[in-house]
Amino acid sequence: MADPGFNPAMSDTTRLSLADARHLATAALTAAGANPAMAALTAEALVAAEAEGQGGHGLSRVAMYAGFLREGRADGAAVPCVTRERGGAALVDAGNGLAYPALQLAEAEAARRAALHGVSFIAITNSHHAGAMALPVRRLARQGLVALAFTNSPYAMPVPGGKRPLLGTNPVAAAFPRRNVAPMVVDLALSEVARGKIMMAAREGRAIPEGWALDAAGQPTTDPKAALDGAMLAMGGTKGAALALVVEVLCVALGGAAFGFEADSFFAPSSNPPRLGHAILAVDPGALAGSDAFLDRMEALVMAMLGDEGVRLPGARRDGLAAKAEAEGIAVPAPLLAQLRSMAHV
Repeated sequence: MADPGFNPAMSDTTRLSLADARHLATAALTAAGANPAMAALTAEALVAAEAEGQGGHGLSRVAMYAGFLREGRADGAAVPCVTRERGGAALVDAGNGLAYPALQLAEAEAARRAALHGVSFIAITNSHHAGAMALPVRRLARQGLVALAFTNSPYAMPVPGGKRPLLGTNPVAAAFPRRNVAPMVVDLALSEVARGKIMMAAREGRAIPEGWALDAAGQPTTDPKAALDGAMLAMGGTKGAALALVVEVLCVALGGAAFGFEADSFFAPSSNPPRLGHAILAVDPGALAGSDAFLDRMEALVMAMLGDEGVRLPGARRDGLAAKAEAEGIAVPAPLLAQLRSMAHV
């Protein structure tokens, strides 16, 4: 399986416009078997993450996704659909395809049902790696909605008090509208560090700090290779593991998806679809205290936060990087660009 760890600082780079990057990624995914909508939506999400400085969820994932498609671990012909619904709730079946078409459908359902009912909860089942969860919640916040998104992932962390990996790193994202400016966006995985940092340390032969991971015997380790065979630790210890457990239940039990311990690792050969779950919660502030009251309260919070020198609002750095990338393009390392061009047959 491809390693999503290209480092622009380690090689020459070529600057691509966002449109050119999307075109290249789309062609590579199409060649691997994705249908036109799946290829285009996946490429759009990966390039958006790349533009925001989230390279781990960016173009380096194209080869990984293409491998999933070729191995039958993802169905390139899948078309997501709503299979159950009631009021503000709906279940989207991704059909074992790549996640992004299902996320697009869930986002649209979340917005429509929140407008009708004041709140909506959309679960996604039979899905795949969901990438940067900030993307759908930011779009919903730009429509004036408070939005949260959750996803589980293949087993990587123990449950509270445990030693065996059972839970995914289970990212959480939230976005809050603001008046006439970009939303405030929070996006974080619940592991102490990203797996990519441990993979990088293993490649470079560096030790990792204690507290990042356990080895296969459930003992603390500073050996990154032992950590990759063991379990990552949750941020905040038992409290973080408990939050990961909450996300696992929200994403899996409500939608009938697969738990992290039931899915094969993304970084090991497999032909088994992971059947992961995601969830989007959207709230219309107009159904509660009112949109103006909400926006006033948000600005009061922001002003209080910025009263301390050095405070940076969540999501602000990503917004700045995205604006710069829109104007100047993105720097793609030479090995990654060559890989993409080979996959796209250009």
